[in-house]
Amino acid sequence: MDIALFYSKLAAVGLIIALGFLLAKLKIISAETNKHLIDILLTVAWPCAIFIAFPQQFDPTTFHRFLTGLIGGTLVLLAMIFVSHLLFNKKLLKTSLATEGRFAFVFNNASFLGYPLVMTMFGPSALMPYCGFILVFNIALFSYGVFLFKRRLDAELIKGIIINPNIIAVFAGLIFFLFSIPMPAVINDSLSLLGAVMTPLSLLCIGYMLSQAPLVHLIHQGRLFLIALAQLILAPTLTFFILSALRIDPEIRSILVLIQALPTATSLGLFAKKYGGNTLEASELVAISTALSVITLPLLMGIFLK
Repeated sequence: MDIALFYSKLAAVGLIIALGFLLAKLKIISAETNKHLIDILLTVAWPCAIFIAFPQQFDPTTFHRFLTGLIGGTLVLLAMIFVSHLLFNKKLLKTSLATEGRFAFVFNNASFLGYPLVMTMFGPSALMPYCGFILVFNIALFSYGVFLFKRRLDAELIKGIIINPNIIAVFAGLIFFLFSIPMPAVINDSLSLLGAVMTPLSLLCIGYMLSQAPLVHLIHQGRLFLIALAQLILAPTLTFFILSALRIDPEIRSILVLIQALPTATSLGLFAKKYGGNTLEASELVAISTALSVITLPLLMGIFLK
């Protein structure tokens, strides 16, 4: 991908995020509004966008791109889990942040920020490998991610995987694609329109989240900065070398590197609150990672897209 084109598209994404920031400061987007927008994105817009990303006619080349994203994503996530246990253990970190550090290193903002960036930077054809990645990502998030905090397997954890609308959307889209099942035009158009709001709305939500970060206070959180920098720099670097060694298609490699260069998943704060983690520092870690990614993301992609 042309690096100048990448920066141009990244700037367009940045402008929409800045608009969300401004709307939050002007009180046009409130905390309640943002919460409802996130609910709509996760339960309606994102599943529709994922489902509609699958072509209606089976094509071996397109299916291969999906499988490459799935396999590459699986290997990358396994590597991130392994490295996170080396970096963030209670003997080295000597803090309850070991769990939050592992979660932050493995799981990034592949949903709210990942989808619009991949779509904007690489175009609709990139959504097939993205769907392959997001399938294994969501399974890992609602299994290993929950397990990190709960430290046990139970029915609730398994249920969370089965009923997750985004996992259902990937499987449904894959079935329709593999068997070339025709979709009525009115339904196809409706899903396309719903999926189209994913990119702008998710970027506005990111802007709102940035507006709520207490930046002056966060400057003094040194250890959180170290965790965030490890996630933002080491994770995409490892991804690049792992996928290069496996000779993964360069475009798909760039897509997965881009995803790994994204800030920590906003779900870290939600998981910490629900399952008894360090809620305050988890939320601060998300804010720091998101703010730092404004600098690290373009720098790293400038290096790895050459």
